[in-house]
Amino acid sequence: MITRKFNPGSLALTALSVCLALIFLFPLIFGLFASFKVESVSFKDAIDWFKPPYTLANYLKILQSSRVPLWTFNSFLIAIIGTAVGLTISALAAYPLAKMEFAGKRGVYFYFLLGLMVPGEATIVPLFITANGLYLIDTYPGIILPGLAGSMGLIIMVSFFRAIPKELLEVAHLDGAKHGTIFFRIIIPLSRTVLVTTCILSFIGSWNSYLWPLLCAMSEQMFTLPIGLPTFEGTYATDRVITITGNMVASIPALIAFLIFEQQITRGIAMTGIKE
Repeated sequence: MITRKFNPGSLALTALSVCLALIFLFPLIFGLFASFKVESVSFKDAIDWFKPPYTLANYLKILQSSRVPLWTFNSFLIAIIGTAVGLTISALAAYPLAKMEFAGKRGVYFYFLLGLMVPGEATIVPLFITANGLYLIDTYPGIILPGLAGSMGLIIMVSFFRAIPKELLEVAHLDGAKHGTIFFRIIIPLSRTVLVTTCILSFIGSWNSYLWPLLCAMSEQMFTLPIGLPTFEGTYATDRVITITGNMVASIPALIAFLIFEQQITRGIAMTGIKE
């Protein structure tokens, strides 16, 4: 029988991790229970939020009598298109920066690194003026296109592509493979983990985006969930259960995506630090 030595430090770290996890999860658990409570019910104690009776009427009311389904559709459409196009652009740009030699390569890479240092709020005014001049305000392209200019996905992919052995690509070159063949048949299959990681992070970032959609979307038909929910909460200001349910509808898709791809995200972030 194998006996494990008692490690007080490891036990304390585990206990601390569990406590922190419960603290961060409590608002989500509370919101989930509260979203199933009966509308306009009175609560004497905090524990009453977790007690039955439960009902699905709040979700049905939101789906049938509000614009939340439309805002959810807008959020999905913008997040999916923005993620797909942004992922494609980042992958195509990362390959030459990581595996090809050309004049000004370091300068281009440094330029993208500088993009991480500029806060998005600093670019809002010129971005709005440009979008307005191109008649993109209150349109799907107007909301989606600025998000494609982010550098984070590109930097992650460059770090990962650099870790792929050069010998593997040299053998492919000797066999007559061109850069397009190497990219689609070698680089992409070996990079599925980091692609999934970048995809999920981009999707969650687009789903939660607030400032630019707030300025670009002028009509309720173009609102995303982060923009529409505050107006929704103002309509039901006297009923906390309905507003909590609306917030749960907004958070569930991103939460499900994270839970499904949690291992891929963790593995991808870890592998971006691997060096040759």
